[in-house]
Amino acid sequence: MMTPEVLFDRLFPQGHDISSEGLFFAGTAKAGSQPVSVIGTREKAHIGIDLAMRMASEVIRIMKERPGSPILLLVDTAGQKMSRRDELLGLNGYIAHLAKCIDVARRRGHKIIGLVYGEAVSAGFLSSSLLADACYALPEAEVRVMNLPAMSRVTKIPVERLEELSKDSAVFAPGVANYVAMGAVRETWNGDLASALVKALEENPDPGSDTRRNYGEERKGRTLARSVSHRVRHDAA
Repeated sequence: MMTPEVLFDRLFPQGHDISSEGLFFAGTAKAGSQPVSVIGTREKAHIGIDLAMRMASEVIRIMKERPGSPILLLVDTAGQKMSRRDELLGLNGYIAHLAKCIDVARRRGHKIIGLVYGEAVSAGFLSSSLLADACYALPEAEVRVMNLPAMSRVTKIPVERLEELSKDSAVFAPGVANYVAMGAVRETWNGDLASALVKALEENPDPGSDTRRNYGEERKGRTLARSVSHRVRHDAA
């Protein structure tokens, strides 16, 4: 896996002002000629209440101090923190607060780009990069929301049956390629990461637009999401 320091140099060859606080980092840089705010985690960080609040406070600070600035979320997380303390203090509420802050930033005109460079698991992924206007990933990244044994416990479908389904359906299978097929990850970045970031910012002119269901249909990874959501919106109208 690529270290954050190497990633920063490849994304921002003009230099950057990004500092780390334990498993969290944030700062500013330039993508081409455009200033970008950067938020991220490292070393497969588990998102507990402290880290969720730190990330949320940084999003709020960006909205106050750099209105409209594009935000790049760099993701390396093993998911939510499984600790008694965090659960008793209402971890779900803290993670929801982080998600709401990102949503508010989008609604206020901040372009938000996610890049999975390490792991992206469960709520740590769902409350950050998956909420971005577009999510990308490095080829060596690991992306999954729920492994098959956990999925089996929730759905009551035998693991063996889920393993068979995962061979033909991206919805049941982990991995970057399957998330690209579903449209959740727009594409993988190889080679010149700086140019890829500039291109991604240019390709997302309208913060808040969501084309994932369209990509999922085109790539045959999630074939019904677009048509069903269209019917729901049409019937509701």
